[in-house]
Amino acid sequence: MPIRANCPTRRSKQTLQAFETRVKTAAQQKMEKDATENEAKGKAFRDSFAKEKGVKTSKTGLLYKVEKEGAGDAPKDSDTVVVNYKGTLIDGKEFDNSYTRGEPLSFRLDGVIPGWTEGLKNIKKGGKIKLVIPPDLAYGKTGVPGIPANSTLVFDVELLDIKPAPKADAQPEAAGDAKAADAKADAKK
Repeated sequence: MPIRANCPTRRSKQTLQAFETRVKTAAQQKMEKDATENEAKGKAFRDSFAKEKGVKTSKTGLLYKVEKEGAGDAPKDSDTVVVNYKGTLIDGKEFDNSYTRGEPLSFRLDGVIPGWTEGLKNIKKGGKIKLVIPPDLAYGKTGVPGIPANSTLVFDVELLDIKPAPKADAQPEAAGDAKAADAKADAKK
């Protein structure tokens, strides 16, 4: 009985499956190796940056250097901020830049990676800051397209504007504080 040229046999299916398994395993091992290397290189970069004049390290491990403080109030989690920024990996490879797009970015402060949420609270409108963000305050062990797993990120950020959240979106604890004050006032009557 002749075998058709384009008809896969059971053996060729098994061979293909074994090959696919080997390729997936090799790719997974490479990703894990790269993630481990990124973590080590990132730690060395953060350790070096931490020694620079004016650099502060928060309890979470965020490193930042305020280049210009700005004026007014610092943003709150529920505020919308307008920023210009440049984001790079520790090797200087740029992955995002609002300056080259010619348009600042506007977002609610608690809607971005934790390193940004925490870091931008250290400046005010008109301020500039350099953020060095460890992986656990950025994209972590998974990464995202253009940012490999366990990458330390470097951002130069300029805070152009702060738009306070509408009263209905204000922090829940503020509403609770107002209720507590009303209750105290009622108790004194």
